[in-house]
Amino acid sequence: MSGRERVRRSALRWVLLLQGGALLMPFFLLAMVALGLAIPGVVPLGPPLAWQFAGLGLALPVAALTGLLLPPLRALEASAVRTLCGVPREALATGPATSWASRRRTAAWFTLHAGVGAVVSGMTLAVPPMAVVLLVYPLFPVLQEVEWSWPWDHAGAAVWTAPPAGCALLLGLAAVAHGTGALLARCAPVLLGPTPADRLAAAERRAADLAERNRLARELHDSVGHALSAVSLQAGAARHVLDTDPRFTREALAAIEETARNAVTELDSVLGVLGLPGRPDGPDGPDRPGHSGRSDRSGRPQEPRQQPGDGGPGRAPSLADGLEPLLARTRATGAEVRLTLDPGLGPLEELPYEVSAAAFRIVQEGLSNALRHAPGTPVRITLEAHRAPRGPELVLAAENPVPDVPVPARATGGRGLSGIAERARLLGGSARAGPEDGVWRLTARLPLRPAPATGPRTSTDTEADMGTGTTTSGKTNADAGADTDTETSTDTVAEAGRESSG
Repeated sequence: MSGRERVRRSALRWVLLLQGGALLMPFFLLAMVALGLAIPGVVPLGPPLAWQFAGLGLALPVAALTGLLLPPLRALEASAVRTLCGVPREALATGPATSWASRRRTAAWFTLHAGVGAVVSGMTLAVPPMAVVLLVYPLFPVLQEVEWSWPWDHAGAAVWTAPPAGCALLLGLAAVAHGTGALLARCAPVLLGPTPADRLAAAERRAADLAERNRLARELHDSVGHALSAVSLQAGAARHVLDTDPRFTREALAAIEETARNAVTELDSVLGVLGLPGRPDGPDGPDRPGHSGRSDRSGRPQEPRQQPGDGGPGRAPSLADGLEPLLARTRATGAEVRLTLDPGLGPLEELPYEVSAAAFRIVQEGLSNALRHAPGTPVRITLEAHRAPRGPELVLAAENPVPDVPVPARATGGRGLSGIAERARLLGGSARAGPEDGVWRLTARLPLRPAPATGPRTSTDTEADMGTGTTTSGKTNADAGADTDTETSTDTVAEAGRESSG
């Protein structure tokens, strides 16, 4: 640090000390008035000096009480310390003091800041005028005729000792200001720094932000990834038969247009669901999907049942309003998709919205994987109601034969299978995926009365839930890129497209 920087830092810390003196002034005046009323003969701010120090002593406990009872004071003091003391931002707390431990620390800091600042402020007011008089004392005889209350006689030759005494006073004031400023800078991180409770709250906020980012990535991946896979297949098939089958090419282009339009609509819905908290269409707003405005006896909002045709902007698709369009878009690529519904499941509109929306995303991801890594193979979707020990649950399965010739996959790995496991876990369910007897099978179990997830999960836990088998193309999960690869075999797609168009 250069000399100029050191001088600048000392000057700013001096300003912080003066600020402390100014903050103590109301308490000091109140204490002096109280002394004048309690003890006859005491003149506020008058001699002797001992009464002023007594007033200072009475003012400090009142200042400490203020720091204890005023939580926002910590944020104000921390902001001043960051600006004037040069203390790093991460070393100080940013919010008000919410716990009693942080309040006690704030009270100790405010007392130290105000008390030391009051002493330095008094010295700053008294020492410079006295030093100036001493510096010019030999030059003005009129000053020598005045009787000063100095500890030594400046008459005669000793008159020239006054200027060095003035310089010594100024240097002493600067040294005291520098030392007390360094003391405040050293104590600030201890007294204004985050407490263990503050660190825990900050960690929880970071975890919530990370969870929100992951949720955003998962929603965008599921909503847009399937549409891009379908568009890639349709475009590849159309390019392959452009000269030999114009009718199929026109149908493929129309399907691409419809798929893109639906993807834009669904993207708007996803962005509406992931709106900012407090917005009418945000996750906690009154217009949030599934928010009824009613509460149960415990004060928790009740989740209404789905209504037919209840999808739209600001609402993520579900089985009730999105399953049939999803199957239609998938079949438009030439894929054979069969849907089996368990009559015991009842109308899809009666399913809880959270379960239905998660099930829709899982079905969507299963179809996307089949299109990418097993193009041309039939896909079977099954939705059943099971009675489990913990209550009724929705069991969905997506199955397709593993192709004999694996489709080349990217080496970056995918995120869809881990996203499926995360969706199921958040509802208190489970999901597994892997090959069984030449068939790739994705199975998810979702409680129809969703329970909160228990504890954080690691990437290892997620991989264990999803299994370590091969993907639909026969590659391992680590090698497949199963959920991000949109490259497919156009020859196989073209054959499938011809069969569907014929």
